[in-house]
Amino acid sequence: MGKVVALITGASRGIGKAIALEFARAGVDVVLNYHKHAMLAEKVKDEILNKYDVEVMCIKADVSIEEEVESMVNQVVDHFGKIDILVNNAGVCYDSLFMDKSIRHFQRILEVNVIGTYLCSKYVGRVMLDRKNGKIINISSTNAIDTYYPESCDYDASKAGVISLTHNTAREFAPYVLVNCICPGWVKTDMSEGLSLEQIEEEKKKILLNRFAEAEEVAKVVVFLASSKASYINDSIIRVDGGRFRS
Repeated sequence: MGKVVALITGASRGIGKAIALEFARAGVDVVLNYHKHAMLAEKVKDEILNKYDVEVMCIKADVSIEEEVESMVNQVVDHFGKIDILVNNAGVCYDSLFMDKSIRHFQRILEVNVIGTYLCSKYVGRVMLDRKNGKIINISSTNAIDTYYPESCDYDASKAGVISLTHNTAREFAPYVLVNCICPGWVKTDMSEGLSLEQIEEEKKKILLNRFAEAEEVAKVVVFLASSKASYINDSIIRVDGGRFRS
């Protein structure tokens, strides 16, 4: 059936891009899902093809829309015949003052971050269960556990939902599909670029390593969980936060 095939949602930039590159480096064929950033996804595809001997597909789909998720999964299966790895990385965040939160933004965050994770797991899970094999890695956040920010309450709630989905999906798909969740802390991505230098320095003081993560550092944990080296890790929530103070 050829090489291992990984589908990464939200793969046009940030952590998703880093995950795609790390899988390609490991010799895995990759499917890059994107919603709005077609040009960025194509750039990621070109970068991978220029560096690695793997196959790459780009597929546009809004993970919060069931018909688009089903179509995306069908396209991947029609082309590769299988999906070995799913990384539910697609996510949105609209920070604002707690009392000024837009209900539409709140709903959109839940649609993408929670419903999107569910839908992709549902449709890819069917493919994996048919083959009695697969790995699903969900990307949550330490915001879901104990690093709360009132201006991100909607995002925090959505990422807590991702952890809950991880536990339930692991039970639903056992024993054939392993489902795990990674909770990054601060990472150098678009989501952290809006911070002031003062805010960055203040947040660094809360981290034992005194720095934000590189996206590649998160990606390496994802690839490990998707590998045979993690064959007995299931239903686990793994922090990748540099040792952030929880007090």
